Amino acid sequence: MELATLDLSKDVLLDMHRRMVRIRLFEEAAGRLAEGSKLPGFLHLYVGEEAVAAGVCAALTDEDQITSTHRGHGHLVAKGGDFRRMMAELMGKSTGYCKGKGGSMHISDLELGMLGANGIVGAGSPIAVGAAFANWYRKNDRVAVPFFGDGATNIGAFHEAANMACALHLPAVFVCENNEYGEFTPRDKTMAITDIVDRAAGYGMPGVIVDGMDVIAVHEAAVEAVARARAGGGPSLIECKTYRFYNHHGVQNLGLKYRTDEEVSTWKERDPIFSFEQRLIDAEIVTADDLEAVWAEQRADIDDAIAFAEDSPLPTSDQILADVYTLTSSFGSAS
Repeated sequence: MELATLDLSKDVLLDMHRRMVRIRLFEEAAGRLAEGSKLPGFLHLYVGEEAVAAGVCAALTDEDQITSTHRGHGHLVAKGGDFRRMMAELMGKSTGYCKGKGGSMHISDLELGMLGANGIVGAGSPIAVGAAFANWYRKNDRVAVPFFGDGATNIGAFHEAANMACALHLPAVFVCENNEYGEFTPRDKTMAITDIVDRAAGYGMPGVIVDGMDVIAVHEAAVEAVARARAGGGPSLIECKTYRFYNHHGVQNLGLKYRTDEEVSTWKERDPIFSFEQRLIDAEIVTADDLEAVWAEQRADIDDAIAFAEDSPLPTSDQILADVYTLTSSFGSAS
């Protein structure tokens, strides 16, 4: 795909660069901690896909909402998540976003409009559409954005959400992070189509394919789709062709050889951060020293977050039922 032009303001360009750097450093640090058995549970890293979250979230306001996936740290970071509370949550500490009870796959921050990562494939789309319906009903000018992978478009929840959003003309933008694999299975083994965007027409919404390794291309598509939704033009679908550099979960392949070394290397040559940095330098927007200063600042924030999380207490036994809610009705109750 041809690279988008650098015709954005310097502030916007550097903002997106900072978001991508923060995602990369958080994920790499989390990966190292997981390998050192310092994090409980599974860890799904977002390394390689940073341009998608950064490009989209840079087009949103703080009040706009997003829903995420099992690979959700990058989305929260891009939405403005706090490193300390994120790292504490991953370590299961009481100072975390969900007081150590949500962990990696259920991390959220409602104040930032991040309605939660989700361990259930495809489950974020109905939640985002529910938020979009509330936004439409309240006429509050907010837009809801569900992030999801290519595999999630095979799930009924996605199709129901897309149908409802289009039928009601809701302010939603569906963002598919097509990294070509559902866990360990190639996309072409689970669907007959090549492009996810082909499914948009079935619901009557516009769709566009963008280079998910080019943060500017993602951002430009997101700006247009968000503006359309905010103006009452209804939902749209953005398919971002991207790639995860690591295994489905964790860093090591655990003996599962489902991608060739050549394939991974080819995608890594298109690293969304390093290629963007080179373009910024070539255009004389920044210097290499300017960029290194950004990395240094964020590395210090990561070190501080790790120290904070390690020093934080675990939840106590009397907190087990705190923040656990029950729905009751005349027909009984369900927890």
